[in-house]
This record gives sequence, structure tokens and C-alpha cells, in this order.
Amino acid sequence: MIRRPMILSTAAAILALSAFAAPASAETIVGLITKTNNNPFFAKMKEGAEAKANELGVTLSSFAGKYDGDNDSQVAAIESLISAGAKGILITPSDTKAIVPTIQKARDAGILVIALDTPLEPIDAADATFATDNYKAGVLIGTWAAKTLGPDGTANAKIAFLDALENQPSVDAMRDQGFMEGFGIDVKDKSRYGDEDDPRIVGHQWGKGAEEGGRTGMENLLQKDPDTNVVYTINEPTAAGAYEALKAFGKEADVLMTSVDGGCPGVRNVQAGVIGATSMQFPLKMASMGVEAVAEFAKSGKKPEPTPGKTFFDTGVELVTDKPVEGLPSITSEEGLKLCWG
Repeated sequence: MIRRPMILSTAAAILALSAFAAPASAETIVGLITKTNNNPFFAKMKEGAEAKANELGVTLSSFAGKYDGDNDSQVAAIESLISAGAKGILITPSDTKAIVPTIQKARDAGILVIALDTPLEPIDAADATFATDNYKAGVLIGTWAAKTLGPDGTANAKIAFLDALENQPSVDAMRDQGFMEGFGIDVKDKSRYGDEDDPRIVGHQWGKGAEEGGRTGMENLLQKDPDTNVVYTINEPTAAGAYEALKAFGKEADVLMTSVDGGCPGVRNVQAGVIGATSMQFPLKMASMGVEAVAEFAKSGKKPEPTPGKTFFDTGVELVTDKPVEGLPSITSEEGLKLCWG
């Protein structure tokens, strides 16, 4: 008998998983746990996982936190997947440290755990990590901003940082610190931000990766220093919110905005001049490869290998801008719209 693939929503998956009376047999269950459902990045990730699950004939059970930083929901999702006899779990961890003990329970149960996009702390707390080189993504936009401003502009810049969460999950710190290095700021500890003493830094605010948080954070930093003229944002929804705040202050034409994600809405904002440059990553690829890896593990026991010379499998990054600078490879927004979140 051919088993038909199943795609379960977060709510449906919780109910379905609790209903399993028999142990998993030939069925291969793959769990996908994202930070939230309201970020287009994770919607694209789910799309990639669903397509690959259908192709390979495995069962995908999807879960998500209620908000960015919701560790409790992710813990509950892992426990449900352990009970259901899942073969593998793909997770974008909200709290990269607090989730580790529960991840270990899953691994102790023989489940392959792959972190997507956001490495755990330590990174080897997962069996594998499929991700953008988030530090490089930050370096690219920081270098672009510095080259765009030139030596005098860079020396006199006033930089606002709109990060994700105050507890600084790994992806948050890597992008922020990468931007600083690219811009020429002395990074004290690459694993954390906030210990720098560069007077060009206006401050940090935490937008939880959302448009509303970006707007509020930008308002706070503009009140602190109305002369802010460079803005780093953790992702493109945050950048969109920051732009609304800049418009309200009449500053939208005076500020250089950078971001990370490369989603189609963000690339359109590059095209519109809202974002000067963004680093494009590939969440559909991450999730698709994750499902493939779990299916292979279920058949052969083989675990995925990292990119040579790195502690994770690097799924690639591209700088997208319509204002290229010398010595820094990039693609245009038109090119980016053909690739966004592939």
C-alpha cells in the first residue's frame, strides 16, 4: 500500500500527534518547528519543507511559537514529536540555549535534530545546522554601508541597531557583529554585542523581528539621537517598521538602511529605495535539504556533514542592492526578485 504524505498545520499537528496509539513503523515523521507563523521567512521555510515531504512521501508535522522568543511552545512541540516517534526534527530555535536540554532528550531518543537558520549554543547541541553564514551576511551589509558613505561619512556616522531579542540568540549576535566588523567598528566579543565603546553607535533596540518592533525601536533611537544616519536591522520586517518611523520624523531620505533576509517583500523595498542593501538567504533550500536529510537518516542512519572548513552546512548568501560599490560583489533587486527565498 502506498502511504499518502500528510502535511499538518501547527494546531492540527498537536491534535494528531496526541492521537497516535501505535508506535511509528514504516512511516517517517519529520517535525518542523519555526519561531513564529507570522514572519514570511518561516512561511517560505514551511513551503519548502512541505514540497519536499510530498516529493519524498514522508509525513511533515509543523509547529511554531506564538511569538519570536517563545521557548515554551518549542519545548512542547519537541516533546510531542518525541512521543509521536518522529525520525527527525528541523528547528529554528527561539532561545538557542534554553532549548538545548529538550533537544538532547530528542537526540537521546534517536531523533536526528537539525537546526535551521539559527545555530544552537553550542552549535554541536544539534546533529547538524543548515544555515546562512549569518556573520558574513552582516559583514556584507556593513561593508556596503561603509563603502557607500566613504571615509568621511563612515568616520562621522551615527548608527542605530535594531536587533531581535535582548537575550541575543546566536543569529542575532552574528548579524549584528558582522555588520560592525564590515563597517569598521572594533568588535570586542564576536559572540555578543553591547560591549563596544565606539561613539558612532547610537544604541540598540529589540524589535522581535517584527514591523511593529522596528517602528518602536526606531522611534526610541531617533529620540536618543535625531542625527542618526545609518540603520542596521536584523531582518526586513524590522526595516519596514523602522522606515515608517523615519518617515514620521521626516528622516527617510537622510538615512542609509541595511537589512538581512532577501525575502521578496524586502527585495521590493530595495527596489523602492526603502532598504539600501540586504543580504539574501535561502530558507526554502534550508528546509528542503533538512527534510531530505531526515529521509536519508531514516533509511541509512547517515547524518549530514557540514561544509568543509565550517561547523555548519552553508546554504549561501547574496548581497542585493541597486547601488553597487566597488570591490563588493552584489546582485540587483531585479535579479533578486528572481531568486528571493529560493
